[in-house]
Amino acid sequence: MAVIRKAIKEPVGRKGVAYIAENAPDWLPRISRSRGDQTERLFWQAGGGYDRNVWEPKTLMSMIDYVHANPVRRGLVSRPSEWKWSSAGWFDGTTTCDLIPDRTLPEWMPPA
Repeated sequence: MAVIRKAIKEPVGRKGVAYIAENAPDWLPRISRSRGDQTERLFWQAGGGYDRNVWEPKTLMSMIDYVHANPVRRGLVSRPSEWKWSSAGWFDGTTTCDLIPDRTLPEWMPPA
């Protein structure tokens, strides 16, 4: 699993840092750490996180709803669909989003 996680996180992290550098360079100090004469960009939160297999569509949607509610819990917006970087509006049909969710398991997802 560690090999798979690394294969996913490394290129996404590099692209994420490049995007931040180009579009929001004032955020770079917040994700930077000095190590000797090197500077590391810490795109990912520390720790292994929590992963598990999801077998039921209802469980998947509950997990997605939980993530969508994070900006609301932090007081950044009043509704999940107001968060610019969220797919919540796509799911509830109120807004479009720049990154359309992967429909890998279309039978698990709401209609497009």
